[in-house]
Amino acid sequence: MGNKETIDIAEFTKLDLRMGKIENAELIEGSKKLIKLDVGFGTETRQVVAGIAEEYNPEDLIGALVPVLLNLKPAKLMGVESQGMILAVEVNGKPILLHPDKEVPAGSRIC
Repeated sequence: MGNKETIDIAEFTKLDLRMGKIENAELIEGSKKLIKLDVGFGTETRQVVAGIAEEYNPEDLIGALVPVLLNLKPAKLMGVESQGMILAVEVNGKPILLHPDKEVPAGSRIC
């Protein structure tokens, strides 16, 4: 598993992890990997940029539930602001999105 530093539960609880529903998705012009996503969390929608375009077509992502880290400092990727980070698994260098095994409300807290 590597030599990753351990954290205590107090540090973990600082993470605002929630399930979001992808409402819109489009390729970012000039990028082979980046997709701009509008992700809904029940009471708000955030713009998130994800490097998943080589594995996923934007139109196939609409309606998908995905886990998102919300309290990550915003960053600009190819000039587009990302207001969170979608969590995925890396398999052979490729991102694989995570999904709940049952329907859950957008905005549900991951614990």
